[in-house]
Amino acid sequence: MIAEGDEGKYPTDSLRLKMHQITNQAELINSFEMVDAGGKDLPEYSAGAHIDFYFHDGRIRQYSLCGDPSDRKRYLIAVLRDLRGTGGSIDLHERLHTQRDVFVGRPRNNFPVHKEAKHHLMIAGGIGVTPMLSMIYEIQKTDDNFTLHYCTKSIDHTAFQPELADLVEKGRVVLHHDQGIPGNGLDIETLLKDHKTGTHLYYCGPPGFMGAVEKFSSHWPEDTVHYEYFGAPAKPVETKDAVNNASDGFQIKIASTSATYAVPENKTIIEVLAENGINVDMSCNTGLCKTCALKYLEGDVDHRDVVLSKKEQEEYITPCVSRAKSGLLVLDL
Repeated sequence: MIAEGDEGKYPTDSLRLKMHQITNQAELINSFEMVDAGGKDLPEYSAGAHIDFYFHDGRIRQYSLCGDPSDRKRYLIAVLRDLRGTGGSIDLHERLHTQRDVFVGRPRNNFPVHKEAKHHLMIAGGIGVTPMLSMIYEIQKTDDNFTLHYCTKSIDHTAFQPELADLVEKGRVVLHHDQGIPGNGLDIETLLKDHKTGTHLYYCGPPGFMGAVEKFSSHWPEDTVHYEYFGAPAKPVETKDAVNNASDGFQIKIASTSATYAVPENKTIIEVLAENGINVDMSCNTGLCKTCALKYLEGDVDHRDVVLSKKEQEEYITPCVSRAKSGLLVLDL
């Protein structure tokens, strides 16, 4: 996955780790355990965090940490071998082996546990269970106020069964298998029909699953609903009038210098900034991770990310995907 001298290809604060163990967890799912070669503690993280995984060819992928956050000796991720994906998961499954060195980013968290909740209701679709596993470790250290509904195709597609067995027996984790037939598993509508005061909802999974949970939780208070996408969802086609020509070109203005740059239809804000010597930290390039978020001072934004809350969108923009509905957007740079 890396070669001698690769260090200069990755961010200066990236971590060079040793692949310690690879375990088959379920059909098409492997877990990957990474450690410091010298046995040192790894940077701490909180439940729900993810890391960037740097590939030799420049690709970057994000994977949720699914181990116990209190265990500073290892980072654990689990990856579904997705034949319809962009190739990262296939490379991990087919090319990565133990004792190889890998480069990863330091943990970041856009999907934390909200400790003020009286009850944590988690719904995981397939590999979307990974951030929930670390959440369970964290929640159990203080109380037992959680329920995880884990939805998979079958028991053979259900990862981390030994780790969850005791919680399944206690009813804290409920398994649902749909045999590949949508709507044949968990009744999401019924589960989310009534919101109990103090309950927070967390959900993560494939696009169709995410859309269903979003639909049936739309009446819940916004500050009690938390989610994380593994991939950018498809957006409905909008007419130009509907978005006030958001797909067309517009201008961005740098508040500190008044420099103004044109953003054509075929370029992103972050690309135009880079072309003019303004480099913004970025990672996913798809509006999933919040790394590149910038504050804006004026303008009407066409938000195309799936990570900023509505409140955050009032002040911030993800320049890797979002655009302007107005002719001018003033950035706080």
